[in-house]
Amino acid sequence: MGQKINPKGLRLGYIHDWQSRWFAPKNMPELIREDFEIRNIVRDRFHLASVSWVDIERAGSYLKLTIHTARPGVVIGRRGADIESLKNDVEKITGRKVFINVAEIKIPEMDPRLVGQSIAQQLEKRVSYKKAIKRAMERTLASGAKGVKIMVGGRLGGSEIARREWFRKGRVPLQTLSADIDYGLTEAHTTMGKIGIKVWIFKKLFFAKTPKDLMEQLKKLEADTVVQRDPQAPEEAKGA
Repeated sequence: MGQKINPKGLRLGYIHDWQSRWFAPKNMPELIREDFEIRNIVRDRFHLASVSWVDIERAGSYLKLTIHTARPGVVIGRRGADIESLKNDVEKITGRKVFINVAEIKIPEMDPRLVGQSIAQQLEKRVSYKKAIKRAMERTLASGAKGVKIMVGGRLGGSEIARREWFRKGRVPLQTLSADIDYGLTEAHTTMGKIGIKVWIFKKLFFAKTPKDLMEQLKKLEADTVVQRDPQAPEEAKGA
């Protein structure tokens, strides 16, 4: 199953959270369309600002946006002019009071959407796709990732027939729910057509312990059990 659906969808509510946090059963289709339009506005307006994703929260007549980007200065603009303009446009669309936060992504090489955007920009400049992918994978692994997988599809290298190729370094356990795997999809608009870029990054493993850690935990548990025994009990009973 991990091979056929979004890895984050498989882990929602377990180790990942939703990007849209609200509940409105009566007008849910309209609000889903609003979220889609808001994200499109942010993506089109800040396409050079390395925006990864947008969190949307709704509470009554209030709406909160959190823009995750590697270049917060570009998003904010001079004296906050760009943010204020975006706020006014979103308020016109939604009719709600809007609050916008900008969160900085400290390590862009560990974000699959930003890695895909970097590869797409190189492909649009006619850089070899193998060279661009190899460079991106090396930077991601050097930043601390345990594994990375990149798949590209389309008219690679200007070929007449579209094909799909994928490259992987390290481990990418898609079916392990405790594995923190992030996923991103990007498109490169080249003169030969669109090229789709999918990126999986295996960041860390939750709840995993080595046999040594398990033995230390077991010894600690046994020691705590001995300490918790009744101190008034005779020595023979303690040794029994």
